[in-house]
Amino acid sequence: MTLRILIADDHDLVRETLAMFLDADGETETLAAKDLPEALEKMTSEGPFDLVLLDFTMPGMKGLEGLDKALAANGGKPVGIISGTATRLIAEQALEAGAAGFLPKTLPAKSLVNAVRFMAAGEVYAPVSFMSGKDDPEETDFERDLSEREKQVLRGLMAAKSNKEIARDLDLQEVTIKLHVKTLCRKLDAKNRTDAAMIARDAGFV
Repeated sequence: MTLRILIADDHDLVRETLAMFLDADGETETLAAKDLPEALEKMTSEGPFDLVLLDFTMPGMKGLEGLDKALAANGGKPVGIISGTATRLIAEQALEAGAAGFLPKTLPAKSLVNAVRFMAAGEVYAPVSFMSGKDDPEETDFERDLSEREKQVLRGLMAAKSNKEIARDLDLQEVTIKLHVKTLCRKLDAKNRTDAAMIARDAGFV
């Protein structure tokens, strides 16, 4: 019996690599989507799939909101989360919210294929070493690129505070906050402060 799997990820390389590993045995048929709206559209028009894999930080996900939508759209069939940046806490929340599993992108190919089979068979999969915290980074890739001060400013943006309010909270000059916002937008590839806050939220930054 052929397994039908939908891989939704905004990175072409990730989608293609996953599809290549999964299609190798000739028993799996993979379809791809680059963001959540496309994934939901494919679930509606071509689903339900035996398994849907969603990238936690791709466009449209808004954290675990996307998982809820996909679970509703895939007709009760399993939906798993894949991520290169999410922490153990996010993995736990995803499983509690009904995800069939959580796959760090660092998983070796063989483990990945086994994990997919597990989830498609109705089992819940999460790597023990990751869930026990042995592999859990102190901070995510997303946070690693930011200075402590930038993180403080970013939290202010996420709380929809003005530069003036953030400056007052951090006891800094408003012009300093402006500079930090500019740097944050550059580092996060954000169009503006609201976009930066949304990118941070999608990455699970708190």
